Order: sequence, then structure tokens, then C-alpha cells
Amino acid sequence: MKNFKEVLMKNVFLIAALASIIAVALICIFLFANGIPAMSKIGVFQFLLGKDWSPGNEPAAYGIFPMILGSIYVTIGALIIGAPIGVLTAVFMAKFCPKKIHKILKPAVGLLAGIPSVVYGFFGLVVIVPFVRNVFGGNGSSILTASILLGIMILPTIIEVSESAIRAVPDSYYEGALSLGASRERSIFFATLPAAKSGIIASIVLGIGRAIGETMAVIMVAGNQARMPAGLLKGIRTLTANIVIEMGYAADLHRGALIATAVVLFAFILIINFIFSMLTRRKI
Repeated sequence: MKNFKEVLMKNVFLIAALASIIAVALICIFLFANGIPAMSKIGVFQFLLGKDWSPGNEPAAYGIFPMILGSIYVTIGALIIGAPIGVLTAVFMAKFCPKKIHKILKPAVGLLAGIPSVVYGFFGLVVIVPFVRNVFGGNGSSILTASILLGIMILPTIIEVSESAIRAVPDSYYEGALSLGASRERSIFFATLPAAKSGIIASIVLGIGRAIGETMAVIMVAGNQARMPAGLLKGIRTLTANIVIEMGYAADLHRGALIATAVVLFAFILIINFIFSMLTRRKI
């Protein structure tokens, strides 16, 4: 009877694991089976490097280079804003934060991670867009606005992973630096943080994945203009926004081009996950 239960549970675990693998495999098959033919019909270089996206014109144009640049620009902007704030917050929570404040701050960061994207979008639309419009000019829906909003959205990922990495560093690093005469701050920034750098970099890579894959909030604040980015205060369209905005009415080659856009986005995410796996394999 005991052996039967062990075999049964082993099979249950196996089926659960296979379900995840099958789901990923089906998504890959769907994307590549529908996206690659469309990409081939348009022309790979014309699709990836074309600067004109006008599926309604005759002849239609399906170049996604403006959307690729839009995704890269807002992701870099989000990292410039979110990574320093996230890492410094993690240092504070791991090394400087009193326990009473940590009990409040930790759940608050977790709550930030659980807020739906559309709520972030409303916040960006009502608060950040007017702020950027009044302070920096333009109409407010821009690369800068999307970068600020995404910078806020990636904070929980960077803070939680970085804090865990910092806490995983043995105290001997910190105490050894103190014993050599270093101040508390120098011990943390020149002994503890370098030892935790692989975990911190992994948190930033995860933040990149969150930023480049975000859709709803970006749609609400980025302006959604399918053209080459013309400045920090100008509107752009990202890869994810391009798919969501047009998939509802797309047909034939237009639909295939949108699925091919998802293939490009999928390739970005695969590269990010590969980098994350390489980093997490390294021991702190």
C-alpha cells in the first residue's frame, strides 16, 4: 500500500511538471507556426528593420523597428529610474532598517508587487502624465512618462530579490571589513554588496523582463504612436502595445505580422531568462 501511494504521488508530480512543459511547448508551437510564415512573407529584414508600420495602407508596410526601439527605450528608462532606488532600498531594508519599520516596509513592497497593471496605468494617467506635461512640456504621454511608471513597477522585483541576495552574504564579510577599520557604510558598499552582486544583477535582469513585457500600463501613458522615437517627450509604441491595440481587428497577413511581433518579444524574454539562469547559477 505504501509503495502504491509513493508511485501514485510520483506520477502526480510528473503530470504536474509535464503540464507546465506542455503549456510552454504549445505556446512556442503556436507562435512560431503562425509568426514565422508571416515574417518570411514580409521579409525578415524588412520586418525587423523596417521603419514604417501601416497595415491599413496599400501596399501595407509591416516594419516593427520603431516598436523594438520603443520597448528598448522605455526599458532602459525604467532601469535608470528603478534600479538605483530598488537596490538602495534593499540595502536599507537588509542593513539599516529598524525591525519595527521593516515590519511595515516589507508588506508594503509586497503590496506594490500585487497592484494590477491597469491600476498603475490609471495612476500614471492621472498623476504622472500631468506632472510630465506641466514640468517638462509636451502632451505628457511620452517615453519619459512610460519610463517613470515602469521604474515604479519594477521596484518590488528588484527590492525583494536584492534584499534576499544581500542577506545571504555571510556576516564575516561585513565584520571583517569593520575589523579592518572600515565604517559601517564602507563595509556594506565595498564588502557586502560586491559579494551579493550576482543576486543584485539577477534582480535587475528580472526587472528588465517585467518592464519589457508590460502592456496595459504602457498603453495608457506612452502615446501609442507607431513611428520612430523622436525624443524623450514624444510618444512611442512598444511591441506589447502593438499586439494588444491591433489584434482585435487584424486579419490575414496583418494578424500574422502581430503574431510575428510576439515571436520577437518571446525571443527577448528567452534571452533575458537565459541571462538570469546564468547569473543565478553563480554562487554568492
